[in-house]
Amino acid sequence: MGVTNQPQDLLPGTLDLLVLQTLQQGRMHGYGIAQYLRTKSQDVLQVGESSLYPALQRLLLNGWVNAEWGTSDNNRRARYYTLTAVGRKHLAAERAGFDQLFAAIRRVLQA
Repeated sequence: MGVTNQPQDLLPGTLDLLVLQTLQQGRMHGYGIAQYLRTKSQDVLQVGESSLYPALQRLLLNGWVNAEWGTSDNNRRARYYTLTAVGRKHLAAERAGFDQLFAAIRRVLQA
């Protein structure tokens, strides 16, 4: 049985990074983002609404994503999010920073 990481267990900024990375796949609604993260992480990352929707709001306010209303596959009204050009630049910068941080942590753990 694996460890389930809740968003509060992640490093600060990690959820935003994961959501931006997910939206590189294309337009998604909140539930789709949560499912994608759960599936890709093999059920390790389970992001609840109480963490995901404030993160999406933060990304909207920063101009890193856009949102528009649409209809989901099950005919429900849903807000769909897309990555903006500014969001892509921010994602690239954040990924570089996290890659550097994880490499440093890996070096310490291998010592």
